[in-house]
Amino acid sequence: MTTLYTKLKDLLKKKGAGFFVLLDPDKQPVEDIVSMAETCQANGVDGLLMGGSLLFSAVLDDMVKAIKQKVSIPVILFPGNGGQLSKHADAVLFLSLISGRNPHYLIGEQVLAAPLVRAMGLEPISTGYMLVESGGSTSVEFMSHTMPLPRSKPDIAVAHALAGEYLGMKLIYLEAGSGARLSVPEELITSVRQAITIPLIVGGGIQTPEEARSKVMAGASFVVTGDIIERKGNEGLIKEFSEAIHSTKKPKESS
Repeated sequence: MTTLYTKLKDLLKKKGAGFFVLLDPDKQPVEDIVSMAETCQANGVDGLLMGGSLLFSAVLDDMVKAIKQKVSIPVILFPGNGGQLSKHADAVLFLSLISGRNPHYLIGEQVLAAPLVRAMGLEPISTGYMLVESGGSTSVEFMSHTMPLPRSKPDIAVAHALAGEYLGMKLIYLEAGSGARLSVPEELITSVRQAITIPLIVGGGIQTPEEARSKVMAGASFVVTGDIIERKGNEGLIKEFSEAIHSTKKPKESS
């Protein structure tokens, strides 16, 4: 059986880079989020991430089921905690906040979630989650009680990313945070890309297709946008992001 993780790596070989859109269940009703998912698929998005730092809505499972009935691109859970799970998703990013030193988000929340992930039959994709300084406090920093990595110290980010890979993680995720004023700097992305051999996700604060393309050129395997699409989610903008991300091969392919 081919895993979603294998399919994602095959996508990188074919397209050079991938485009994910993050959908927050708290920000739109079910019918609107399903419509957004269909728009994303029609305009070249490679996958949908579902989740957020908080979850006020009780309809995550219904949302994921409704989306899966309308689109064929992967729906991947991006949980802020172990309660943000749905058996209808294709996979879950099984996150460990390796940039912080709060044991609850390094292993505690994962222990609580692991039996549920197995019971639901979800594919877990182990992911080293790394917060990067973004010019202001973000929701995930506040909720996790952790400090982000300094954006001007690529060597610190490299050491964390290498540790994640050596611990067996399948992805590294560099995150500036939802609504970040500053996105992850290209120098830091390049330094991490040159050090690791697993795919690299970059998200947070990416405001334009040109900026998204620069992240790919720096070495991002997957680029994630969220707030900018939700605020201005017209088909033209999504297509522009997709074309920019898919327009060029990365300097170094992920293995």
